[in-house]
Amino acid sequence: MGGLGDFSAGLTRILRSDGVEIDLVLPDYGGLAFEPSAQHDLDVPDWASPARIRQGILGDVEVDLVSVPEIARTNPYLDAEGRAWDDNDLRFFSFSAAVAAWIRSSRPDVVHLNDWHTAATFAFLDEAPPTIFTIHNLAYQGQTDVSWLDRFPFHGDRFRHGAKTNPMAGGIALANRVVTVSPRFAEESLPPNEGFGLADLLQERGDSFLGILNGIDTQVWDPATDRHLPINYDLASFERKQQVRSALVEESGWEETGAPLIGMVTRLTEQKGVDIALETLPALEGLGARMVLLGSGERSLAEMCARSADRYPDRFAFREGYDEGLAHRIFAGCDLYLMPSRFEPAGLTQMQAMRYGAIPVVTDVGGLHDSVVDADAHAEVGTGFVAPQATPEDVTDALTRAVDAWGSPQRRRAIVGNGMTTDWSWNGPAQRYIDLYQEVMSAR
Repeated sequence: MGGLGDFSAGLTRILRSDGVEIDLVLPDYGGLAFEPSAQHDLDVPDWASPARIRQGILGDVEVDLVSVPEIARTNPYLDAEGRAWDDNDLRFFSFSAAVAAWIRSSRPDVVHLNDWHTAATFAFLDEAPPTIFTIHNLAYQGQTDVSWLDRFPFHGDRFRHGAKTNPMAGGIALANRVVTVSPRFAEESLPPNEGFGLADLLQERGDSFLGILNGIDTQVWDPATDRHLPINYDLASFERKQQVRSALVEESGWEETGAPLIGMVTRLTEQKGVDIALETLPALEGLGARMVLLGSGERSLAEMCARSADRYPDRFAFREGYDEGLAHRIFAGCDLYLMPSRFEPAGLTQMQAMRYGAIPVVTDVGGLHDSVVDADAHAEVGTGFVAPQATPEDVTDALTRAVDAWGSPQRRRAIVGNGMTTDWSWNGPAQRYIDLYQEVMSAR
């Protein structure tokens, strides 16, 4: 589903269970089994038309799907080579215009926008309702040609950043509250020369810019009920995880030897440190460990992974693409979970891994800093192992420490127990968002 999809589904589910009335408005990328119960056209500029909203149930979630020209693609953001679609500006500015039209007709009490793909909604509203703008990845800002400012009927000056149209900059400037998805990443974004060029705008927001660590949907990510696993387990029946592990080893083309199994489920981007992970492979033989990686994204990184799988067939297995069932089986079947990110606004997979009893090995950035406690530095409350820097040397050292701990049944049980019993749900984060909704409504 992806991080933003997981965020939207998980937060919406908890907010609705808490009695908050939510309209979840999503772009219609096509190919969905969706039977609308109602639909109507939206009033948008000619270049964004026709636009239509269809209301119904997607899976078990009530959603409003917005169809605009060119939005439907097999991959919402990237072409077959892993590059951004050339017309992403048209696609998502059209979607933003449609969202603005929906806001004008529905008149919600609060609007919650996410990332640059919806930030331009402000450009089509003379006066917006109270608005929260959540930044999931500050590195992706949607920068495009400055001529787009001539098509924005409102607030065009707030979307000008340098010689570009920058929807992320406009969202930061115009929202009542700006949120990023972990407190640590909020801190990391503020110093000069940080914030991917937008630190000055974030500094200007003062206390109205903050970080709220994401949760995960614990109904979906639950080893006790997960339909994708060959057998279910929980902390009380943790020995059953061994059967899931053995099945994953076989699925990866290996024989079970009892060697520690490292998992990764990731986008193939420089941010995620996939190249760093590959540079640890020579050390795996000395550690007696194996690694399985599932991911899609940049073609160059996919090719590097494929070459590594050919070079280390007994140590590294690579599956390109996204396979929901395999993703769940990797979380459940691996002993250690590797996340060597160069930066990480929040991260969800380290929480999902801990929920499934895998020990995370992460870098000390963003949401990884906020969610993983190094078990060597804090023995009683440790949940994983933290590399100080995103380098092959530091990550290899953290993996070595993790393998050593995994080899001690007593330490392994303590670390796994700490991770599995932590509340990773959306309950706490959702309450913080509810508080923000109430704040901006009261201020307005």
